[in-house]
Amino acid sequence: MKFIKGIILAVILLFMLIMGIAVPFAFIGTAVFLIGLYLSNQKKKGNIIVKKPGLIVTAGLILFLILGVSFADTTETADKNNENQLASTTAQKDSAEKEAAEIAKKEEEEEKAKAEAEARAKEEAKAEEERLEKEKLEAEQNAKEEQASTLGLELVTISRVVDGDTVETSDGRKVRLVGVNTPESTTKTEEYGKEASNYTTSKLEGKQVYLQKDVSDTDRYARYLRIVWLDIPTNDMDENEIRSKMFNADLVLNGYAEPSTYPPDVKYSDYFVKFAREAREQNTGLWAFGAEGTTKGDLDSKTTASSSGSTSSSSNNTNNNTKSSTNSNTGSTPAAPSTSSNESYKNCTELRKVYPNGVPADHPAYDSKHDRDKDNWACER
Repeated sequence: MKFIKGIILAVILLFMLIMGIAVPFAFIGTAVFLIGLYLSNQKKKGNIIVKKPGLIVTAGLILFLILGVSFADTTETADKNNENQLASTTAQKDSAEKEAAEIAKKEEEEEKAKAEAEARAKEEAKAEEERLEKEKLEAEQNAKEEQASTLGLELVTISRVVDGDTVETSDGRKVRLVGVNTPESTTKTEEYGKEASNYTTSKLEGKQVYLQKDVSDTDRYARYLRIVWLDIPTNDMDENEIRSKMFNADLVLNGYAEPSTYPPDVKYSDYFVKFAREAREQNTGLWAFGAEGTTKGDLDSKTTASSSGSTSSSSNNTNNNTKSSTNSNTGSTPAAPSTSSNESYKNCTELRKVYPNGVPADHPAYDSKHDRDKDNWACER
């Protein structure tokens, strides 16, 4: 019997312990229950402290149950509330995180859309700028073509430079620059001829230029007589534009050519003479060799040709007078009419001993074999 009571008591205590762990307030009832057991045990030993310790045991058990059940509900409710609160907090956190993610995504999309819009705007602006630039270039080109047509300019490509004042175009035409004359560098060589040829090569060969006719189309060698413009002038008679854009003028200004006027191509002759005088004053290029330059041109002194003609006339008159005197003294037949005979020289060296600057085509000493460049002037320097 005692054994059974012990087991029951142990079960009750174990239950109280478990319940007390779950609901700590239940330990109050457990304590009262244990006190009642202690008093009951003392009563059995004869040490009566309380007359009815069984009531205390019962009261402790009842108190344990009441506190356990009451606070178990409270704890369960609290736990449930905590769980609900935790769930609510978690839900709020998840919602906040979701909202933050949505906001971040929205901001990212807005930034992306903004960047795309800016990129499109830049592309459109660039395309518009390119379109305007293209239209501007086309307008300028049309204006240049219209101006070129108005001035009678022809766009060509220079394929080869023959010498300082003669070039060849890509379509095979030979072009002689009007109004200027550079020192010879091909069939014969004059001082500064190679320099002039090299300069023209550096400026024109392989380049596109504009050709302008004065009056004559070609010379007797079938060369086209032209002004060469490096760029289209706004006004082809403006001195500043002639200086900066016309290659014929460039040759004269830099001392590579002398002005050489052959009517009727005289449109720019006054400018060329002016530019040549400027170059001569500065001893530029071929003018460094003397006031006469190194080739024939408009600034050459005119005394040489006239003195040559006077010398020839005087010689012819002397010969005729001598012949008349001889015929008179001998009493022979009357003298034949006086005629001027041609002078003949073996080469230019011999001719220049008498006529240092050469002779023109109408001079008695002129011989076509001495006029290698076929410019109607033999043995010119």
